[in-house]
Amino acid sequence: MKKSLILISAVAFCTSLFAETISYSDSVRVIKSSPEYRTVTTRTPYQECWDEQVPVSSNNNVGNDNIGALIGGVAGGILGHQVGGGSGKTAATVGGAIIGTLVGKNLSQNQNQNYNGPTYRNQRKCVTKYEERSSEKFVGYKNIANYRGKTIVKYSDRPLHRIRLYISVNY
Repeated sequence: MKKSLILISAVAFCTSLFAETISYSDSVRVIKSSPEYRTVTTRTPYQECWDEQVPVSSNNNVGNDNIGALIGGVAGGILGHQVGGGSGKTAATVGGAIIGTLVGKNLSQNQNQNYNGPTYRNQRKCVTKYEERSSEKFVGYKNIANYRGKTIVKYSDRPLHRIRLYISVNY
């Protein structure tokens, strides 16, 4: 195994000593030259905006019947406690709390009935959209030639009459 590896390496080395390269240039006539275009699409953003009416609550007490009843009950209880005396003090406190609760709830409901609905204000709303434009962009010229049965294509910024080839031959 080692002997064959050494032999192959020696043959490769000796061959490389005797290998030569010839380089030369040639040119071939262009048989077809045509302009090339590419479709380019550009997207330009723009905004569509409008004013929209949005509701704004002008009465913050809407739905606060329970809060009105609670405040009225506490106030009525305190007043009832001040009025009563002796064993009737408890009854006066409870009665004042009940009456205060009813009065507070009633006042809160009356305030809500006077509420005519939300007020509105204008709010600016915008949406970004895109406008697309497609156009043909000139890329260059596609020059085609044949060399020994092979098709050669070279792109350039102008039409060519001949294509220069650089050829290397190793032996």
